[in-house]
Amino acid sequence: MARVVVVSNRVAVPNRDGGARAGGLEVVLRSFLKRNQGVWFGWSGRTVPKGEEKVRQSEHAGVTYITADISRADFQEYYNGFANRMLWPILHYRLDLVEFSSRDMAGYLRVNEMFADRLLAFLKPDDVIWVHDYHFLPLAKALRDRGVQNKIGFFLHIPFPPPDLLTALPKHERTILSLCHYDLVGFQTDNDADNLADYLTNESRMPSRDRRTFIAGQRTMRIGVFPVGVEMAEFERLARRTNRLAFAREVLTSLADRSMIIGVDRLDYSKGIGMRMRAFEQFLADYPRWRGAVTYLQITPRSRSEIREYADIERRIDETVGRVNGHYGEASWTPIRYVNRPYSRSTLAGLYRASRAALVTPLRDGMNLVAKEYIAAQDPEDPGVLILSRFAGAAVECQAALLVNPYDQEAVAAAIDQALSMPLDERRARHRDVFNVLSENDVKFWGNRFIDALTCPEPAAASAPRAVAASPHLAAAE
Repeated sequence: MARVVVVSNRVAVPNRDGGARAGGLEVVLRSFLKRNQGVWFGWSGRTVPKGEEKVRQSEHAGVTYITADISRADFQEYYNGFANRMLWPILHYRLDLVEFSSRDMAGYLRVNEMFADRLLAFLKPDDVIWVHDYHFLPLAKALRDRGVQNKIGFFLHIPFPPPDLLTALPKHERTILSLCHYDLVGFQTDNDADNLADYLTNESRMPSRDRRTFIAGQRTMRIGVFPVGVEMAEFERLARRTNRLAFAREVLTSLADRSMIIGVDRLDYSKGIGMRMRAFEQFLADYPRWRGAVTYLQITPRSRSEIREYADIERRIDETVGRVNGHYGEASWTPIRYVNRPYSRSTLAGLYRASRAALVTPLRDGMNLVAKEYIAAQDPEDPGVLILSRFAGAAVECQAALLVNPYDQEAVAAAIDQALSMPLDERRARHRDVFNVLSENDVKFWGNRFIDALTCPEPAAASAPRAVAASPHLAAAE
């Protein structure tokens, strides 16, 4: 069997993360490599003076980890610059936050060339290469330029916007069209796949027989949909165990029999945390019977704090928390608990299980695994309720959740009231419907589906996940 070489910006080398919560990409790739031993290649997380970059290799449980340093200048231009000031906002539909720099774009392309050089030294002729996320849009082109003929696939973990937004990227052809050097490009949803098809059709006039297979010169590039999942049964067992541990009991005791609503997000403008807190404030104003009876726990590890926009987000959220707690709080009750530290998956699993509702309301998200982990963690006999943004990729599969428009504070406030008031039979029915759909798209199947599609000569186009149509009593909250 061919070896799979996984490429991502961050590599979860064992014993390095210290038990802190890993990002969604790291979680799903770790799960894939646990079942399919191969190579995981990417950035080491280290920035060093120019000329002192090193490549490190280690083995653990049958997986080879290869990491490369980058210089401080490369980090500023490739990561802080083009990837996170240009690509990230555009791919999340936020043209107002784009800051283009020709120097940063040159750094982004240069670092991709450097990673191609580093990876080339370790490749074997029959390796299957699987590249992940927006940091490496042009990596396949760099590898092809070096003569690599291996099968190369790409998967985007975040949204992919329509052509009107993509073409706002100066010199967009340099990055977007480089995707045509991959054999297979995978997305989370049909909407994302359709947006790339529209771009290739309308902007590049690229021939296609079905809007999923495109002819790019001498190459054929295919588009597929592979929604990322979580390990449903395993996560439920983890939640059941950790819910009994001292930390979970301590949190529950501190609530003094109040219901808990939970939100877990990395600090990022795409997550809509500020709007969510204002919606909770609206909830307290519109539904006063819940004052003193419910606590909202928001866990938000800081990220990219050296980027100005993220520092501004943190300041605004702090102000909102202070205002809500100052206006509605009592000596014996704090409406919002806001925590800026990461927690392990096992700790979060226990907190999810103990929560009566989850607020997962990103303004735009590729998938959102928090939503799926929350469903997996619930006690099916007494489950909590998922309140989910209609603009999260997970909404396709979670039709029986309370789907909301995160920009509509009154609607989110009403959904919180609906979740806390929901009868047990309805909570069970909603949870059962979503759990069954997510189980069909368990992450244990996700990676193999992609690799099978990449390596088969003419695979059938990947289909979108099955969604449960809500019955009248399961109507989504709007």
